Amino acid sequence: MVSVRTHLWFGNDKAVEAARFYAENIPGSSLGEVVTAWTEPGTSVAEVVEFTVAGHEVIGLNAGPEFHLNEAFSFYLRVEGQDEVDHYWDILTADGGEPGPCGWCKDKYGVSWQVVPRELEELCGDYTTEANQRACRAMLKMSKIDVAQLQAAYDGE
Repeated sequence: MVSVRTHLWFGNDKAVEAARFYAENIPGSSLGEVVTAWTEPGTSVAEVVEFTVAGHEVIGLNAGPEFHLNEAFSFYLRVEGQDEVDHYWDILTADGGEPGPCGWCKDKYGVSWQVVPRELEELCGDYTTEANQRACRAMLKMSKIDVAQLQAAYDGE
C-alpha cells in the first residue's frame, strides 16, 4: 500500500524532543517508535522518530548541524477562534520560537507553523469581493492573526 508521510530533518539533534513537545501540546498528536539508527564516536546519536501531529504522520531524523529547517515546509494548524489562536501561538513561539508575518511562526525546534483561525478562511473567502480583499489586506499587516481586526476589516470598519 502506498502512503505519504512528512520527513523532517532536525539539524539540532532535537527530533525526539520535538516529537514529544508536539504530542504534549497539539491535540491528535502522539509519539511513536524511536530508533537509534547508528552512532559514531565523538558525534551525537542519530535517532529516527515516528510521530503524528494532529493525525498527520511524520518521521523525524537527527540529521546533523549542516541541515536546517526553513519556511519551505510548514504545518498549517487550523484552529477555532481567537482563544485557540492565542493558545497555540503562545505555545509555539515560547522558549526560543519566533513570531513571523501573516499568522506564521517558528517553534523552538525551527519548524514553521501557520496558525490559521477558521474565520480567516471564511472572511478572506475566494478573495473576489471587496470585503474579502479588505480582510486579506488586514491579515497581511498582522503577525499573530487577530480575528476581531479581520472581522472589522471585512465589515469595512
